Amino acid sequence: MVTYKISGARRLCGELDAQGAKNAALPILTATLLTRGLNIIENCPRILDVEVLLDILQHLGCKVTWEEDRLLVDTASADGDSIPEYLMRKMRSSVILFGALLGRLRSGEISSPGGCELGPRPINFHISAFEQMGVVIEERHGCLHGVLEHPHDTTINLEFPSVGATENIMLLAAALPCTTTIYNAAREPEIEDLQAMLCSMGAGVRGAGTPVLVIRGSGKLRPVSHTIIPDRVVAATYLIGAAVTGGELKLNHVQERHLNAATTLLSQSGCQIERLPDGLYLKAPERPRPLGVVRTMPHPGFPTDMQAIFMTYAALAQGCSVMIETIFESRFKHVPELRRLGANIVVDGRMAVITGVPWLYGATVRADDLRGGAALILAGLAAQGETRVLDNGHIARGYQTPEHFLRLLGAKIEALEGHPPALPPEEERDRG
Repeated sequence: MVTYKISGARRLCGELDAQGAKNAALPILTATLLTRGLNIIENCPRILDVEVLLDILQHLGCKVTWEEDRLLVDTASADGDSIPEYLMRKMRSSVILFGALLGRLRSGEISSPGGCELGPRPINFHISAFEQMGVVIEERHGCLHGVLEHPHDTTINLEFPSVGATENIMLLAAALPCTTTIYNAAREPEIEDLQAMLCSMGAGVRGAGTPVLVIRGSGKLRPVSHTIIPDRVVAATYLIGAAVTGGELKLNHVQERHLNAATTLLSQSGCQIERLPDGLYLKAPERPRPLGVVRTMPHPGFPTDMQAIFMTYAALAQGCSVMIETIFESRFKHVPELRRLGANIVVDGRMAVITGVPWLYGATVRADDLRGGAALILAGLAAQGETRVLDNGHIARGYQTPEHFLRLLGAKIEALEGHPPALPPEEERDRG
């Protein structure tokens, strides 16, 4: 358990470099399994989800070495074909290893994945696609066992533009001696990054960033050196950190087009945004204007991963904002905790109505998922007095030592290890 102790109401000002993207790092590291040799991955974030994935790769026989933010992954002797339950349950996106195992060894076995409990994330999209690609899948005692028997050219129509399913199909298809076409593919920047990685390895992939992806596989993919794109959600988090505290931030090494959804809202609400050759500059208004109606959507719409952090921002606006969550049905767990800090938020199903207040007040709150935890840290930075955010490892899954980077901007924040006193029941916290 980590407790983030924050003395709030301090302007955040300064300059930061963006960390590598969690949601790009995981499929890119998984893609190394399709090669036999030494892969060099630059700008890799040292976060918990990456460490869990590295544990899985080592279990399968890979050798991994950190050199600052460079990761060396030697896959030459990786011949394991199954991943134990205790590792799979640590990370929901570990399901993408199924495609890589099938691509490398033509067989593999995984159990149900873990991660944040945000509602159903059915893997039926993955299973259906694999079966169409020639994989025979059986369920055995809670595990999925797959054998690639009849690879062939395939056209897959996804019911929903699932990022995980798109990545999984890409990983398997890149290693097959045939062509796979995905319709209604996910369009996120992380898909573009995976395409770049697979093309460097020798596969022919085109269409990333559009709804149609075509993957021409190769029976022999080569090890590569690849640099991971910046993390757009972490970048948005630090921009909002400056915005909610009335500060200024220069954020280096970000790709502005990946942040359009965030910068558009920030500009409309009164922030001064300047686009720099290799980054962004933000200057906060005295108090933001409301956000209007914000609906989470697949890319290029507003990302579900930014919903919680923008809710903290809206909680301090001069008026009413509405957030509608269309992706995950259980992504408002941070709302009772924000209320405890003084936010005025009413939830009706998948809609949250946020009426801005002039200020928040420090309290003890609990992070129940990664993005909600980041939202609570932001609220603590803006709040009067002391806030303690109790976190059971969620925030570290996606943020590399956030207390360090926030202190560089002038925040007063500590990460304390230990077991704090238990919080009251949820209904009592909600009333507080």
